[in-house]
Amino acid sequence: MKSLVYFCMVFLLTGTVCSQTHSLRKNLNQIIQPVQGKIGVAIQDLETGDTLTIHGHEHYPLQSVFKFHLALAILHQMDQGNLMLDQKIFINKSDLIPGTYSPMADKYPGGNVELPLREILNYTVSQSDNNGCDILFGLLGGPQQVDDYIHSLGISGVSIQATEAEMAKHWNVQYTNWTTPFAAVQLLEKFYHRKILSRTGHDFLWDVMSGPTTGGSRIPVQLPEGTPVAHKTGTSGTKDGIRGAANDIGIVTLPNGGHFAIAIFVSDSPEPSQTIDKTIASIAKITWDEFVR
Repeated sequence: MKSLVYFCMVFLLTGTVCSQTHSLRKNLNQIIQPVQGKIGVAIQDLETGDTLTIHGHEHYPLQSVFKFHLALAILHQMDQGNLMLDQKIFINKSDLIPGTYSPMADKYPGGNVELPLREILNYTVSQSDNNGCDILFGLLGGPQQVDDYIHSLGISGVSIQATEAEMAKHWNVQYTNWTTPFAAVQLLEKFYHRKILSRTGHDFLWDVMSGPTTGGSRIPVQLPEGTPVAHKTGTSGTKDGIRGAANDIGIVTLPNGGHFAIAIFVSDSPEPSQTIDKTIASIAKITWDEFVR
């Protein structure tokens, strides 16, 4: 009798999960289908590990999402005793490339200033500062060091090969920095479960990613006001009316204290930026609704 009850419970629970997964996938496809371009999505319940993907193993250009990967590598060096959040980094005027997006350069246009590492990290992740990004790459020895570090964590579906300055020179260079949506949620899962950084590094990066961000704040836009979201956006320019990338990855906190990781990548789309941003926000909202339900 106990075996029968157990079987029935497993069957009912599995049936519910399958039904919810089917419902979520159906709703996501309804959002994605009308949008021109290449769209990949990965979602993981961070309490159970259940994962859903749509085109989850295809390659998508990271753009500024890779500043999350870079920050992990920098903070790992801090954990190893090689860097400190409060140590001063000297920024030459030559480090501030004209014409690139850089709130840091707006504040310190002449360079020749010492800034604590935590401030440069904050500019790079929270405000997606391109000069800050390449200064941090310089501290590590280049993008290959970040690529090697992320691979050492067991994340294979990612490639980081070019700096912001290199991407700015040629359109196709952005495609050398890529990830799969599945690899993105794998990395978020490891970060969330504190498998990567010390408590100090983890809490610092969590706070930075939970603050105001650039990129239209895509994931949080349609979620209930006040919903905690730690995320990192990425956006390319356009060429011949095509946007190379508009992305967002993050961790969303649910009302019951649960969490889900979500990675949304839109590539090579002729759609207006408002349409792409709304699509990403709608995917996050549909996912939220399914988890809450």
